Amino acid sequence: MTISRGSSQSPKYQRLAADLRRRIAAGEWRGDAPLPVETELEQQYGVARNTVRLAVDVLVNEGRLVRLQGKGTYLKDHPVLDHRVYGPDLHPGPPPGRPAGHCLTAPTGVYEAEARAVGRQLTVDFEMLIVRARTDIAERLGLRPGEAVVVRRQLRLLDREPYSIEESHYRAGLAAGTPLMEPDQVPGGDESVLEALGRTEVGAVDHLVSRMPGPEEAAWFQGGPGAPLLVQTRVSYDARGPVRVVETRYSADRCRLVYGLGELAARPLVRPVPGPAGPLDGAPPERPDAAVVPARAGRDHR
Repeated sequence: MTISRGSSQSPKYQRLAADLRRRIAAGEWRGDAPLPVETELEQQYGVARNTVRLAVDVLVNEGRLVRLQGKGTYLKDHPVLDHRVYGPDLHPGPPPGRPAGHCLTAPTGVYEAEARAVGRQLTVDFEMLIVRARTDIAERLGLRPGEAVVVRRQLRLLDREPYSIEESHYRAGLAAGTPLMEPDQVPGGDESVLEALGRTEVGAVDHLVSRMPGPEEAAWFQGGPGAPLLVQTRVSYDARGPVRVVETRYSADRCRLVYGLGELAARPLVRPVPGPAGPLDGAPPERPDAAVVPARAGRDHR
């Protein structure tokens, strides 16, 4: 077995890592079986042990592999869950004032249904905080930096594995005297409170970015050293202006955000897929050696 020459500038260990990455994508190894030991990879590729070790280090840092003491090196088996971010309503007949065919928010019931569809269990820890608004949050809500906002935070776990942190930001004046100030989830979701206040959300803008986690985020997500966060920030609006900002952070190796556009009544937007990153909705499978480049966009809110 030989290593592709690749770029003349590429060190041998990087070219070896690229070939191991290709073999992983091709499904040559499964999560329940260890990869070949270093001496076997040395023989397969005709390289020095240090080259193998550096190549495996690259894939460990990318979050693709994990070393288990005394057991070997395994695929890091984080099943990817599809989350429907924006698309057709789950149920016909949207509430009055809400445009038909679109889901502006994702109440906990949506996450629970998505988890059940792939045989996983969702649990949620809930918090309510009153904090000074970050500059970007204040700008999106039309506040002065540092004004008080009510933050309703949900820490979601799938089978006890950290999945997402969702923080909904509200003007303090909007939330005052409503169930949004309670330190518990609201029956029917926050949307029911907004509708009762006459602030039914009719539109939203999303901004998506990918970034590395900060120390506290890394400690909570317990991700690999190379696993970035996928941050979705959505600003929702009614006819009077912005209603709330929802920032949701996902570990990028555990979640895939799915957006639906146009008329999709005849086609399920999200369905379980085989394996951690199977094709969606009949899309042709990627070539085993194809590079997957994550999309990067701007920012915004829910």
